[in-house]
Amino acid sequence: MAMISASDFRNGVTFEMDGKVMQVVEFQTSSPARALPLSRTKMKNIITGGVTETSFNPTAKFEQAFVERKDMEYSYNDGDLYYSMDPETYDLVPIGAELLGDNFRFVKENMVCKINSYKGKIFAVEPHFVELEITETDPGFRGDTATNVTKPATWRLALRSRCPVHQPGDKIKIDTRTGEYLERCKA
Repeated sequence: MAMISASDFRNGVTFEMDGKVMQVVEFQTSSPARALPLSRTKMKNIITGGVTETSFNPTAKFEQAFVERKDMEYSYNDGDLYYSMDPETYDLVPIGAELLGDNFRFVKENMVCKINSYKGKIFAVEPHFVELEITETDPGFRGDTATNVTKPATWRLALRSRCPVHQPGDKIKIDTRTGEYLERCKA
């Protein structure tokens, strides 16, 4: 069990506090006159996503949390279980639907996702960028390509987003965290 003190906090450090796994988002150490220094820390609960801000004595000790982030290939779903394959062992790992966020709607079979776990328990699935084919879009008009005009486009699963002028059949890259268009895929 590795321990970490508040004076060792840096952005991205994960630690366990009161049975919760926290990640340092931002920290600042201050030394008020004639008082003990304080580490003001903004932290995020990596399982629930809640953000809090607290001041710690720099000598406060916490158990360091090691979060495993592993690439796995999504295979199929069976009811409320979604199976992903570990590329090293070829084991199929079942993941409950309650652990999948809204961004999982972008995922299709055989797509690689980042699986986050702590002490062997999966708590999040992160598909960040996906390539999707446009199935329907409004027609472009003269001059649209000279400006930053965006038009509604429908892609796989009838999901909609705004993107620059493209034609049905074009492949685009989407950021699954925001649902926004990133770029046109190379042919």
